[in-house]
Amino acid sequence: MKILLAIDYSTFAQGAVRAVIRQVQPRGTLVRVLHVVAPAPALISTRMSPDVVPYFEKAEEDRRKQAKKLVLDAAQKLRKAGFTAKEIVDTGDPKERIIRYATEWGADLIVLGSHGWKGLGRFLMGSVSEAVTRHAECSVQVVRIRRAAKRTKARKSKL
Repeated sequence: MKILLAIDYSTFAQGAVRAVIRQVQPRGTLVRVLHVVAPAPALISTRMSPDVVPYFEKAEEDRRKQAKKLVLDAAQKLRKAGFTAKEIVDTGDPKERIIRYATEWGADLIVLGSHGWKGLGRFLMGSVSEAVTRHAECSVQVVRIRRAAKRTKARKSKL
């Protein structure tokens, strides 16, 4: 089985990693851990002010380094659980890149977390999980974290 595990920096993505470990037999399963770095909107301002370019380039380099660490950490958890895992960092629109990568690789399943945005937040931020679910050519598992678990975690972090 070929699983594309799309992650970001959220607790929802970590829930998706745990779901793969708990729900899937590792033997014969290939997992590609993908994080898509969305292009920074600062590109427009670099054309207006060339002095910003070195700072912009450094910020982009830092974002890619953080993304590489994110996917490496998730892949290591999967390997420890017995999976064959590979890390992928891509750049572009997360919705489009997840769907394209899954199609090109021939994924059997895409697993990703859901932030659970509703209303205006969903309108402004969009829903990656919704777009992937609608347009992917393979099965998609959207992992959600129950509200009670989110509240408990929030309380613990305040202590």
